[in-house]
Order: sequence, then C-alpha cells, then structure tokens
Amino acid sequence: MSTLKILAIPGSLRRASYNRALARAAVELAPAGATVEIAELHGIPVYDEDVNSAGAPQVVLDLKRRIAEADAVFIATPEYNHGVPGVLKNAIDWTSRRPSQPWKGKPVAIAGASDGGFGTVRAQLALRPTLACLGAMVVPTPQVHVSFAQDKFDAEGRLTDEKTREKLRQLLVALAGQVGERHPA
Repeated sequence: MSTLKILAIPGSLRRASYNRALARAAVELAPAGATVEIAELHGIPVYDEDVNSAGAPQVVLDLKRRIAEADAVFIATPEYNHGVPGVLKNAIDWTSRRPSQPWKGKPVAIAGASDGGFGTVRAQLALRPTLACLGAMVVPTPQVHVSFAQDKFDAEGRLTDEKTREKLRQLLVALAGQVGERHPA
C-alpha cells in the first residue's frame, strides 16, 4: 500500500506564525500510513489575469502541481479582519485557474490558530465556500479552532497543548479517511 500524501499550506508568510507551527504539528501528528509536507506561499505574485494569460509564474505552477499530486490538503489559516488572509486567498485563486483544476474532488481539512478568543472561526467559515465552489471535499469535523495560541505553543513553536494536539490528530485521521472513501483499497 502506498503512503498517503498530505500537503500542508500555512496561510501566513511569517516565519514564526502560529499557523506555520500548526502545519509543522500536522507533520508530526500525521496518521499511520501518511506523510505531511509543507508548501510555502512565498513569491506568489498578486493574481493578474493578464499575467496568467501569458503563462502562470513557475512558483504558481509548482504549487498547483504539488496540490494535484497530493492525496489531500491541510490548510492552517490565520484570521485577518474577520476573513481569510490575502496571501492564502491569492494562492487559491492562482491555483484554481484553468486549464487544470487541482482542487476538484480534493479532500481538504481546515484548521487555524490565533492569539485571540475566536481561534480563526470566521476565517474558516469564509474559506469553506471558496473551496466548495472549486469542488474540494472539505472535512466537516472535527473543527480545529486554536484560540489563545500563545498559551498552546512553546517558544520554539511546538504545539504543546495536549487537547489541541489530540483534536488536530483527529482532524488528520478524518482527512485520511476521506481520502480512503474516494480511493478504497
């Protein structure tokens, strides 16, 4: 049996982002038979149809290829002004453009961490319809909203809160299960 490939996309460019740390925790907590690799959004230009018409930049083509090759995607999104960060939405916009559509039928899990009390609830709610319109199969539960993240990660960015680790583990298992439903053995 081949290894399940999950691509983790942190929706923040900041090196010390809690959402980047959440993606690293997903690498560590991957279920048996699965691996998680992190994709970066650095260097993706602002979406411009004129540029896309002439040919998408290589950084976009590389991300699009990685999404297509992955069995599933895990997105760790921050929340900016009650919504999805521009860098994440921009990457989704670029990768959703024709001719290929790597999101269609792709199992996707969403989580997010913030230093506030809502734990990215609104950003995750805003991201779900975007992914749904692209045909992605978003895992409905468990929902992982990491509030007061500064208390759940150590100084090195390691997720130390056991309840949060368990909830993230459960989300990754649900994501792997959704892949299994699409591709039964």
